[in-house]
Amino acid sequence: MAAIDPLTAGAVFLATAATDAVYVMFTSAVVARKRVPAATWSSVWYVLSSYAVISYTENWLYVAFAALGSWVGAYASITFLHRPPGGPPVGAAVE
Repeated sequence: MAAIDPLTAGAVFLATAATDAVYVMFTSAVVARKRVPAATWSSVWYVLSSYAVISYTENWLYVAFAALGSWVGAYASITFLHRPPGGPPVGAAVE
């Protein structure tokens, strides 16, 4: 087993904590059906998760496309899932 680099371990820890915190904020905005906050948190989530994009493409500019796609996807999802207040939640069984 290779030695653990404390700096890398700390960076992984902080990146994971930040990603999870943003995911919780995204989920909260979705539950509250707030389109702009949900879309914005989704975009931030993808920016934090962009390491794979950079690794595969070797170009950090693709992260902007991932963030924009995430924002549009979250905004559209909340828009199309929006139900009038007082109605059953999406996916609820019909009585």
